Formats: sequence, structure tokens, C-alpha cells
Amino acid sequence: MKIDTLDLSPPQSKSFASRIDGRTLFLSLFLALIAFLVFTPLLFLLYGSIEALRPDGTTVYSLEGWRQAFDNPGIVGAIYTSFALAVARQSISIVIGIFLAWLIARTDIPLRGWLEFSFWLSYFIPSLPIALGWILLLDPKYGLINQWLSALPFITEPLFNVYSFWGIVWVHLSASTIAIKVMLLTPAFRNLDAALEEASHVAGAGSLKTLLRIAAPIMMPTILVALVLGLIRSLEAFEIELVLGRPIGLHVFSTLIYSFMTREPPQFAPASALGSFFLVALWSMVVFQRFFLKEKSYTTVSGRGFSARLIGLGRWRWPTLGFVLIIALCTTVVPIGSLFLATFMKLFGYFHIPDPWTLDNWQQVLKDPILLRSMQNTLVLGVSAAGFGIFLSSAVAYIIVKTKFRGRALLDFISWIPWSIPGILLGMALGSSLLLIHKVVPIYGTMFALVLAMAISGLPLTVQVIKAFLMQFADELEEASEVAGASWYTTFRRILLPLLLPCLIVVGLLEFIASARNISTVVLLATGKTRTMALLMLDYSAGAELEKATVVGAMIVLMVVSAAVVARIFGGKFGIR
Repeated sequence: MKIDTLDLSPPQSKSFASRIDGRTLFLSLFLALIAFLVFTPLLFLLYGSIEALRPDGTTVYSLEGWRQAFDNPGIVGAIYTSFALAVARQSISIVIGIFLAWLIARTDIPLRGWLEFSFWLSYFIPSLPIALGWILLLDPKYGLINQWLSALPFITEPLFNVYSFWGIVWVHLSASTIAIKVMLLTPAFRNLDAALEEASHVAGAGSLKTLLRIAAPIMMPTILVALVLGLIRSLEAFEIELVLGRPIGLHVFSTLIYSFMTREPPQFAPASALGSFFLVALWSMVVFQRFFLKEKSYTTVSGRGFSARLIGLGRWRWPTLGFVLIIALCTTVVPIGSLFLATFMKLFGYFHIPDPWTLDNWQQVLKDPILLRSMQNTLVLGVSAAGFGIFLSSAVAYIIVKTKFRGRALLDFISWIPWSIPGILLGMALGSSLLLIHKVVPIYGTMFALVLAMAISGLPLTVQVIKAFLMQFADELEEASEVAGASWYTTFRRILLPLLLPCLIVVGLLEFIASARNISTVVLLATGKTRTMALLMLDYSAGAELEKATVVGAMIVLMVVSAAVVARIFGGKFGIR
């Protein structure tokens, strides 16, 4: 009799190719595409720092670019000033930002929603118009505030000077530095369990002591993230330092890179070397932040329940509101009001000449064909960047939130990388890479290069907004559609897209605002044919045509504020903060 033996040998593993289905392959290729868009310009930046052209046109590789960059007599001063300005801004803004965010999120201060929106608005208003507004107020020769103070008997010289280290710090604080702290910290304070503060009050601590001893230490991860991101954004500052620092010989690394790139001929190697140095310094900050938080626990919400009661300010409600309103007005209404006032002046800052007011500035600018071309470029860039950004960021966010793709954590990390790259570095890196492939893919100097730069730079913000919205959708929606026999495409088109549409519109508006206001990311990519209104404003300011610059700045402010209000109304209607 024949007895069949039982085969106990291990099953043969499937080949790698058989385990890869079409969907995984597609998601892997998409991950590779995002990594290519983010990292390739940075690799070309490093490559450009060691590449040089001989007079005969041949390419050589050396560290000459690094030597030229660091032999520059102003390099040490520029590096020191860059970090000194950044530290000064962040030291002041983090204290003010924590206090303001806590007041808006954790207390019963009146008009909390509108106060929070005012800081969002301050962040989106371009920095250069804010600087022009403060020049009119704080110029040592003709600034309105200095003139008013000079009438006092004990004031013998101008008290404020916007063309100074602390003048630049002040303009940055009022432009976006405080605003971005409030934007980042308010949602985190809002999610803090009020039971912790209540326990502190029961123990006899006052509101301020509770903030300093309980809320702030618990919020340390978010505060540290806001501080690191703030330092990075501070080091990328460009236009304010260019307009206010150049007259007094104050340079930072971004203006030094700009001077290298705008020489004739452009000095690509030293500019790339300087950019590479700062990129390493910035990423060191990010690594430090991640290492510092790695082993620490800051859990504030647990399964026992969540309390979100607000702290009553009592008789301090209205004085506190007045304090916050003063800060909010200094970040928006005061500088923008002086900016619009300057658009009607015959000579910027000269109030005491005969008949100082005129409409000629508006008439001359509106008739200028350069303005019409710049306005068209701005609209094309804004709409195109919004469309491309919506597609790119929604795809990234969907993969991270709604799929089980193994590389989604890596994709999430890569989508954050542009936050750690200053705008002028991103623009220079992208420009260097596009120049190297210009003979094969001639897109350098075209509008597509600007659109690509803005889509990459805006990826972190837009992905996070869409991620937060997608997390509200239960998986049962897609599962029910799949059970009913619908394909993934049909499910996305018929179920998810209609629900996601309000969020995508808000994201598109945010991309449009960023494109309309941005200078540092596109200044090294734009040509005479692709210059935007923001770059035209910079040209007017650098050329001492401040009257025309204020008109263009006022037009940009109107455009940006309108888009921000629409985003606020539309987003609030659908519960999008």
C-alpha cells in the first residue's frame, strides 16, 4: 500500500514582482515624484557650489566657490546679523505669542474669533507694504510719529529710526513674526484640557501663574516647533532687510546671496556655497528639535474625558481686550493705513510742502504697461499655483490619511521639508537645477518655474490643512461605496470630492495669497516678462520710487485681504479654521 507523505517543507515565497500590485507601484512612483521635486533642487544647490566654468567654457570642480563666499569681507557680519536678527525677533515674539494665543484660546476675552483672524490677516499681508508703512511713520527725518514727538519740549532728536537693527526687528514683529506664533499656538492651547488649569486654580494659583507653571510647560513641544519654524522663517527674511538694511550697510545672508546672483556675471558658485552652509545650519536646528522631543511625553488629553471651559477674566476682560487690540492694530491697521496715505503724496514723507496731496501716483501706475503685465503675471501665477498646489497637496494628504501605503510616513516627512528651506534658497536651488537642464527642458525663466517654486514652498501648509479635513471623514463612507460596487475613482469623485471641495477652495485661496505676496522665493527665478506685482513693488522701492511702490503695495494688500476674507467666510461656513 502506498502512503502519501505530508510535505512539511516551508512554502515558497512569492517573488518580489508578484507582491507588488499596481496601486502600490503607483503610490511608490508618486512618493518618488514628491521626493524628486523637493530634494533635486537641493542636490543641484550643493552641486553648483563646487562647479565652475573656465574662460574657455570647460567645467571644473573645486572649492573655489566656497573660498570666494567666505573670503567676502562682509560674510562674517552678514552671518552674525542674520542670526542676531532672528534670535531677537524670536525671543520677543515667542513670549508675546504665547500670551496672546493663551488669551484667545483659553479665556473669555471678547471678540476672540475676530482677534485670531486679525493675526491670520497680518501673516498674509506682504511684508514690504508693512515696511513702507512704517517708513512713513518712523523715518528719522520725516516720520509722522517722530514729528509728533519732536513737538514735546524734552525731545531734541528723533526718538525712532526704522533704518536700524531694532527698526528691522520692529517691522518684522508687526509684519508676521508675532502673527505666525499666534497662528501656530492658538489651536494647541484650544485643545489643552481645562481640568489642568482648574486644578491649579483650586490650589490657589492665579491665571498668570497657571499659564507660566502649567500651560506653558505642557505646551513645550508645540512652542519649540513654533520657535524652530520661526527661526527658519526669520533667516529667510529678504525684502525688509534689503529696503531697510541696505541704506545703513546692514546685510544678511539672503541679501548677500541676492548680491552674488545679481552681479554681472552672476556668481553662482559662491552663492550656492553660502546657501549650502545655511541649509546645513537650518537642518541642524530641525534635527535638534526632533532629538529634544524624542524621549519626552507631553500627553494632555486622555481617555478620562476632556474639559474645554474658558477661564473668566472678570473685570480684566475689557482692559485685556484693549491690550490685544493695540497689538492687532499695530500689525495691520496702523502700517497699512499709513501705506494708503502715502499713495496720495506728491513726495513720499514730505507733509509740509505746499499742496502735498495728489492722485497722480495712482494715475501714472495704472497707465504703466509694466503694471498691467505684472498684474497679469500675478493672476496667472496665483491661479496656476493654486490649481497645481491643490492637485499636489490633496494627493499627498489623501495618501497619508486614507491609504495603508507603507511609505506614507516618509511622504508626510518629505512634505514638511520645504518649511526648513528659506524661500531665497529654494528659488536659487530650483533656478540652478533648471539652468543645468535648460538645453533639454527649457523652462528656466518661464512662468512654469515660478508656479513650481510656489507649489513646492506651499506644500507643508496646504497638506496639513487638507489632512486635518480628511481626518474628519470616517472610513465607512468609502467602504460603503466599495461594497456597492463603485470603483476607487467613482468613490473619490462621487463621495469624497464633494465633501472635500470647500477645503480645496480654501487651500486654493491660500496658495493664491502666497503667490501674490511672495518675493524671496521667486526673485531669482523671474525675468522681465514674468515679474509679478510684488517684484515690481520691490523694483520701485529699490529705485527710490517709493510713491509708485506704495500704490502697487496698496493694490497687493487689497488683493490679498479680499482673498483672505473670502477664505475666512467660506472656510468658517464649512467649519474650516
